[in-house]
Parts: sequence; structure tokens; C-alpha cells
Amino acid sequence: PAASATSVTVSQCNTSSIQCCNSVQSSSSQSSDLLLGLLGIVLDTVDGLIGIGCSPISVLGLGNGGCNASPVCCENNSFGGLISIGCVVIQL
Repeated sequence: PAASATSVTVSQCNTSSIQCCNSVQSSSSQSSDLLLGLLGIVLDTVDGLIGIGCSPISVLGLGNGGCNASPVCCENNSFGGLISIGCVVIQL
């Protein structure tokens, strides 16, 4: 099933954290738990969604539909694009 989350606009997101993710999942899903465990990432609480296979979207790329997958705004993108944590879906 598709992940559900509150959608925000680009102006509500810190532009340095806009990501285009191949997959977006609930932070409480079994597959998210498995992936986080395999990567050795221990999180007590995660608000929002988990983005998988993410790459940054530049402000210049927003006007031309710069994301064909799931555009999200994430709190933590420090895992090399493999996973982004605390994401919300955004409207480009």
C-alpha cells in the first residue's frame, strides 16, 4: 500500500532538504524496520516517512518537473542518498 502523509508545498520546506526518492514508506513498516536494522540505524521515534533511494532536487529543477518519483522534504538526509528520515510528501 502507498504511504500516506500530510502534503506540504515547496515554500514550507527548507530547500536544502528537498529530495526525490524512488520509494517512500511509513517509518513503522516492516520493510523500513528491516532496512534500518541492516544499516545499523537505531531510531527511537521517527516522525513522518522514510525515503529510499533519494537524490537532491535543486531549486532550478523544480520548474521542469525535476522528480518523476516521490518528491519529499526530509529532516535527515545524512545517509548518502540511500535513506532519508523524517520525510513529508511535497507538491512541486
